[in-house]
Amino acid sequence: MATRKKRIFAAAAGAAAVGAAVLGLSVSSATPSSSSLPAPNTPIKHLVVIYDENISFDHYFGTYPFATNPPGEPQFHALKGTPSVNGLNDALLTANPNLNLPQRLGPDQAITCDQNHGYSAEQAAFDSGLMDKFVQDTTGGGCAQHTFPNQSDYGPNGIVMDYYDGNTVTALWNLAQHFTLNDNSYNTQFGPSTPGAINLISGQTNGATAHGGTSSNIANGTLIGDAEPLFDQCSNASTPLNPDGTPGGVTASFSGRNVGDLMNTAGVTWGWFQGGFQPSSFQSGRAICGTQHTNIGGATQNDYVEHHEPFQYYASTANPNHNSPASVSNVGVSDPAGTPLTQAVNHQYDLSWFTKALDNGNLPQVSFLKPPAYQNGHAGNSDPLDEQQFLVNTINQIEQSKDWNSTAIVIDYDDSDGWYDHQMGPIIRQSQDVNDALTGPGKCGSAATPPAQNDRCGVGPRTPLLVISPYAKQNFVDNTFTEQASITKFIENNWNLGRIGNSSADSSAGTLMNAFTFTGTKRAPAIIMNPNTGEVVKTIPSGGSASSTSSTSSGSSATSSASASSGSSSNSLSAAAEKAAVVSSVKFSCHQAASGFRITLSCSTSNKSKAPAMVRARLYHGKKLVSNVASRMHQHRVKITIRLRHNAAHGRYTTRVSVDAGGSVAAWTRSLRIG
Repeated sequence: MATRKKRIFAAAAGAAAVGAAVLGLSVSSATPSSSSLPAPNTPIKHLVVIYDENISFDHYFGTYPFATNPPGEPQFHALKGTPSVNGLNDALLTANPNLNLPQRLGPDQAITCDQNHGYSAEQAAFDSGLMDKFVQDTTGGGCAQHTFPNQSDYGPNGIVMDYYDGNTVTALWNLAQHFTLNDNSYNTQFGPSTPGAINLISGQTNGATAHGGTSSNIANGTLIGDAEPLFDQCSNASTPLNPDGTPGGVTASFSGRNVGDLMNTAGVTWGWFQGGFQPSSFQSGRAICGTQHTNIGGATQNDYVEHHEPFQYYASTANPNHNSPASVSNVGVSDPAGTPLTQAVNHQYDLSWFTKALDNGNLPQVSFLKPPAYQNGHAGNSDPLDEQQFLVNTINQIEQSKDWNSTAIVIDYDDSDGWYDHQMGPIIRQSQDVNDALTGPGKCGSAATPPAQNDRCGVGPRTPLLVISPYAKQNFVDNTFTEQASITKFIENNWNLGRIGNSSADSSAGTLMNAFTFTGTKRAPAIIMNPNTGEVVKTIPSGGSASSTSSTSSGSSATSSASASSGSSSNSLSAAAEKAAVVSSVKFSCHQAASGFRITLSCSTSNKSKAPAMVRARLYHGKKLVSNVASRMHQHRVKITIRLRHNAAHGRYTTRVSVDAGGSVAAWTRSLRIG
């Protein structure tokens, strides 16, 4: 046991020591007193980032703030004056340019099939901004597509288009009611979990190296898939360790810096806390990450997912053997002080240590929280209801702690899972490689010269982002353009850390500052929610006590007003990107003619932009869909012919046409009689 332990420690320690020397890092320190910690530039002394899995914005917030509220489901009624979001309008719900229309999923459909969320597949689904190929390109990545609800392979035709509302993701909708929801936030890059996690802590997926063989997860030195981390004994658990103690099989590591390195240099206390990080056992000196839990569908899931832990890809911030701190007072610092890196915790912890630190009164200045797999929201192994349990229990605990009045919680997602979202973000990082498909085969953008760092195509899909804090704007929809690296940027700015460099997205990322208000004395009250239903059961005024009067709902009637203004971004590139994300409405007209069992549609647009445009026509007999055809426009015109069989039922039919010009969708509906 000791021999192999030393080998992997020696490999990690040697690389970490070199990195520490180059970067000027401190790898051990005594537990600092609060007075000696670096002071923040805002009243936010503690930032907690809850990093969940695989949700697009429309999948959770597409119809916000309007919930269906059927009997027997948790109820949601929006507060008066709740702002609207850039979500699923009537045209997108009834005349969507995709092959299938979006459908509501209820709590009894919480567990679903995992979708295809690969780097190339997501780009192809965007179809140059038409956002119309999700059914063909991101449906069910390896899923059997069964139709029985609440199973990990539940995936009826078109489910990739579907969405939940406030009767299922009730807690998240209630948090949006009382704090800030951003509806213009994106993945920094296309692709699955690991690129998203790396972008969260470094804004840079280039600099990746494969070990033990080649990997399709790495292209041109850029990570585009879910490779296993080199500095983690729980990677590739079914393969033996290498002679040097590193995991067998193919793994990946990163050069360069991450925000953990910057925090170490500045003396900021911090930690990454992940469910299942604590080994269940050691076998021949190797850490075994074998703890498990059961989700609401009764399926047993391993808690720890190695490729969700980004700091384990960097020698300077890894804890290869999953060591635990000597005591709770050491959480957040380079622990244990004065010992070699071979025994260092290096700021990587089991999730349980966050709870202990919070209860002990030594909450780190920056905490990243990753739930165990059954509660992380990832379709296939988790679901909105198990995710809600984690979110509510964690947020309730933070809100009732002594540190709440100086804390901000950010909820963000590592990728979209391929779930449909109608809004394309701006192309900030172009790429020209065989893996790209956003604006054509091998293309992400239109630059004549390939970029120095290919395969970083971004920004990627739109995902939810919420800011929860006494200083958060209340019942506010923030339209400011942000991305995953915006969280990195907030940490850097709040604690004067500087920038990561090497073309990191932190320099161009939009700001989170518009979610906050630091002037005046009015602060957002805490809300205590029921983890089972997500409903608000208690409100604690700012500076108040837990004995405050309880409330049992989020508000009164579901009314809507115009979206709140976004304010301005902190740099010119982000401001330009924010402007680029706004698509003007499309104006079009159609003429319909019927002759026997043939219907001809002639449509044209008055939008003279060069953006690609497409028309999709659906023909219904009653509620039955009998034809579904689409065609791209040429010179702003298109003709579509729908042919029915001669034995088609006679009677009244309805034609619903969607015109999609550069991502802006409008609908046209007419009735006609056949036969």
